[in-house]
Amino acid sequence: MDQALSRAFTPITLGPLTLKNRFIKSGANEGMTPTGLPTKALVKCHKDLAAGGVGMCTVAYGAVSPEGKTFHHQLCMGPDSTPHLKAVTDAVHSEGAAACMQLVHAGSFTQMRQPQKGWTPGSASGGFNRSGTLSGILRQHAMDEREMDDAAEQFVRGAKYAKESGFDAVEIHMGHGYLLSQFLSPLSNKRKDSYGGNAEARAKFPAMVLKRVKEAVGKDMAVGAKINVFDGLKGGATGEDAAALAKILKANGADILTLSGGLNAEAPWALFCGPMPIEDLKSQDVGFMQWLGFTLVGLMQPKNLEFREMYFLEHSRKVRDAVKMPLSFIGGVKSADNVAQAMNEGFECISLARVLIHDPAFVNKLRDGAITQSGCISCNRCVAKIYAPGGTECVLRAPNDVALNQVLAAG
Repeated sequence: MDQALSRAFTPITLGPLTLKNRFIKSGANEGMTPTGLPTKALVKCHKDLAAGGVGMCTVAYGAVSPEGKTFHHQLCMGPDSTPHLKAVTDAVHSEGAAACMQLVHAGSFTQMRQPQKGWTPGSASGGFNRSGTLSGILRQHAMDEREMDDAAEQFVRGAKYAKESGFDAVEIHMGHGYLLSQFLSPLSNKRKDSYGGNAEARAKFPAMVLKRVKEAVGKDMAVGAKINVFDGLKGGATGEDAAALAKILKANGADILTLSGGLNAEAPWALFCGPMPIEDLKSQDVGFMQWLGFTLVGLMQPKNLEFREMYFLEHSRKVRDAVKMPLSFIGGVKSADNVAQAMNEGFECISLARVLIHDPAFVNKLRDGAITQSGCISCNRCVAKIYAPGGTECVLRAPNDVALNQVLAAG
């Protein structure tokens, strides 16, 4: 085995946590909480991933409060979810892997209308809600410091629930257009106070969130963050912004950063490096506003999009050059050669999603030499399957067992 490839199968220490290898299942919506609580399908999903060789499974994506949910059936951290999440972490640990809980607050990227008269979701800035075009929530307000303090404490409580549920790590989601990303991106942060302006000022609130979580659970759990190295739109966050953010997050205690990109509502093609499966999305059991939103995405996305391997590399290199800390490369890793290149580029870990949806045993097969290239064709049709009755699945493989997604994990 190539020396660089071999390095990917060696242990890595992240704060108080040591992983058996450098492969991490990235946080990607499994679609396996149809009532807002984990099901046995989610247990099987992550048990299979752990058995397939990853060093750590990241469970996506736990809202830190009811008002922080993106949609009604999203997992929300709390006493109701804890026993079911414990079933997931027990299954992961039984296969020798670590478990990470991804924590998120939607901010203005939400479909959850609140009953209060005149309600609008909070975000970095007020006015037109760009991400709300997917749900018809077209206005937002600029959060004040009290609201930011409340949101930070929600992340802390979410991390404590994750610890209670048996997780070894938490990943704070700062990318893809959710609340903390809304503060970080110059597209959405137009504030004139100390939380707006240059990259360092825009990082002030997200860094506060990470620092508080680290202080609350950092002795017992690894604390990381997923950040955008590229928003995917003109005027959005860049690799230089991400490098500045990485320095700040390191100073505030981050044990690892996952280097992602794209905006779920406004530039999803950048996140996946390819066209979205618009007709597949529109055919799912979604409401009219979502159907309309998918139609708008289809009209907005650039023509002639083509997938390329290692597609965030140029932007991620800027972060690698800026900080000495564990970084996880993500985006188009599909082969042994890609893994070796990521190791040679100096990234400590590799986060995977679509190749593991295609084959949960991808890592073990690479290790054993059974394969050198994933069979994933990067069609992105698995994205639409987050709305499927059985949860996220690869269209090239047998469908998931729908019945498992109808029984609670601890049932």
